[in-house]
Amino acid sequence: MAAAGSPAETRSPAVAGRFYAGTAAALAQEVDHLLAGVPVTPGAMVPKMLLVPHAGYLYSGPIAAQAYARLRPARGRLRRVVLLGPTHRVALRGIAVPQAAAFATPLGRVPVDRDALAALADLPQVVASDTVHAEEHALEVQLPFLQRVLGDFTLVPLAVGRADAPQVAELLERLWGGDETLVVVSSDLSHYLPYDAARARDRATIDRVLRLDPGLDHDEACGATPLAGALLVAQRRGLVPRLLDLRNSGDTAGDRRRVVGYAAVAFEAPPAVAARAGDAAAASPVAGRDASDAVAAHTEVQLGAALLARARNVIAAGLGLAMAAEPEHPALAAPGASFVTLRREGELRGCIGSLQAHRALGDDVRAHAMAAAFADPRFDPLAPDEYVDLEIEVSVLGTAEWLAAASEAQVHRLLRPGIDGVILEWRGRSATFLPQVWAQLPEPADFLRALKRKAGLPADFWAADLRLARYAVRKFVEQLAPADEALA
Repeated sequence: MAAAGSPAETRSPAVAGRFYAGTAAALAQEVDHLLAGVPVTPGAMVPKMLLVPHAGYLYSGPIAAQAYARLRPARGRLRRVVLLGPTHRVALRGIAVPQAAAFATPLGRVPVDRDALAALADLPQVVASDTVHAEEHALEVQLPFLQRVLGDFTLVPLAVGRADAPQVAELLERLWGGDETLVVVSSDLSHYLPYDAARARDRATIDRVLRLDPGLDHDEACGATPLAGALLVAQRRGLVPRLLDLRNSGDTAGDRRRVVGYAAVAFEAPPAVAARAGDAAAASPVAGRDASDAVAAHTEVQLGAALLARARNVIAAGLGLAMAAEPEHPALAAPGASFVTLRREGELRGCIGSLQAHRALGDDVRAHAMAAAFADPRFDPLAPDEYVDLEIEVSVLGTAEWLAAASEAQVHRLLRPGIDGVILEWRGRSATFLPQVWAQLPEPADFLRALKRKAGLPADFWAADLRLARYAVRKFVEQLAPADEALA
């Protein structure tokens, strides 16, 4: 990470009194009024990531409030905010982090998470510059909303200049964290088009955002680069986008001859990871710990039922058999990577899947269920008389984490038996084992030897350019009724 200039202790507000009220009392009243205009939505999920606009509050404040109001239940839980947006004032190659220890608004100081910034220090696209941040409004205007909704939190401010989406995504992956971390992407949409033309363009842009399509340009969104990087991570993480508001300055306070577009989008995390849908409640160390655990467990069971129903129905259709009702779930439309495993009488009958998300999760499961039943080269196509006692298992893959290991012994120490799925790649050869394989091969050495053999390599093979990654899965298993119950 390159550094520029000498650090200031606190980055002072640059647009207080212009983009938003300039005194603490007036600003608190302004933000609270905007938030009060958003009705409480019972049962709404707290988002992992937000897309919000960054104009003056007169113009875009009502739209931003739609997003920030979703954070009200998370006060005290969300303790770190990763905030990224475009640069408007200073030309920049790369992504600038501040040297300042805090960012100030009339509502007070927000400490910068220096430990988080230190974790980015080795990335060549990162530069340290207070100059870039000094006059930049895209990040500053988000802070009063965050201060009023969250209270105390630390900040990771990222000003994105000339960079590409994968470079942004690389930073976000390092900073992603858990339930304590929120990601906020600051971007307006089209600029200075006539009202009707802006509405059409912004609708098309948001349709792409809702598909998690990172192919945006800066005519569609001034923050196209940080947004595209965030969408790449949203794809990998299985986030579910939800449009909260889409308007422009002609709808709020501006001239309709030349308007700027604004959107509020919440990106919700997929249901909590559990070892098995039927055991989701037991995944918590304290059963019934609180209402959020119960809701997460219930949602996870619903997702499992929806995926398993789709897997069974597509196989039934392939055999010309009757199909059952399919429950709906919002995560089905988000990109996802899955494996479908079939068994009969405890023996493998087919297993097909993919490691990378490239289509909607629901469609991915259907395709792999069909392939596992009728196109796994290790088995004959499934016959109708095998259907009734077919056991179906769906595994939804998490993001792969590449392992930094200089030796096989180090790999053994890094692997987590019973938890990690593992990917092996070497010069065009590749193989993976799902975490379920640990049941047959509980020792890391045996697990890795078998994986190498699956990739067509000797069991004792090792090379400096051998690549290994681990990933977690959420496993859903059908619970078949006993034969006498099935007849009832």
